[in-house]
This record gives sequence, structure tokens and C-alpha cells, in this order.
Amino acid sequence: MPEEDLVELKFRLYDGTDIGPFRYSTASTVAMLKERIISEWPKDKKFAPTAANDVKLINAGKILENSKTVGQCRTPFGELPNGVITMHVVVQPSLAKVKTEKKVDEAARKHVCRCSIL
Repeated sequence: MPEEDLVELKFRLYDGTDIGPFRYSTASTVAMLKERIISEWPKDKKFAPTAANDVKLINAGKILENSKTVGQCRTPFGELPNGVITMHVVVQPSLAKVKTEKKVDEAARKHVCRCSIL
């Protein structure tokens, strides 16, 4: 694989720590990047993704789609040749987890005493 076809990426987590940098082919998909992030995720973090759908990658202010390739996501404006591209990682829990947490919160609210003084 020619050197020009490789892109060096690192992934910035919510607390400012980084995963990487790693070299990827420009033909690698965003879904492949997310799988690598999950496999390399630090074990000491409070929030950890369990599936690729829990992870959102942001590059140049845009959320990247799983079907896009690294070559399609690169922003040539302002890039340094042979520089490391930083992508931001956002962890969003799956919808089922969020609904379960809301049900617990709503159950706690039902037993709240309220008073009104007129």
C-alpha cells in the first residue's frame, strides 16, 4: 500500500484523552474506525460504548456517517501534509438504556409531595 493512501488519525475522548494515533487506509470506513475505538477504549473510563452505534465521530464539525470512507471524510482545507488528524468521539447510550433510566426517574417523581401557598 503506497504511503499516500495512509492517513494518521487520533481520537479525542470527552475528557480530553486520546486514543491513537493509528494509520488507516483512505478506503477504511467510519464503521471500521468505530470498532477500533471500542476495542482500544480505556478500561478506567466511566462511560464506555458497547456498540458502534453508541459512538459518534466528529471531524471538522461534521458527524461522520458509518458508510463513508476516511478518504471521503478528510477535509483538505488547512491540513498539514503528513499531519495527524484529530477526530472527536462522543458516546451516546443506546435508546433502550435512555428509556430505562427515564422510567426510573419518573417513578421517583411520582412520590413527591408538593404544596402551594396562596
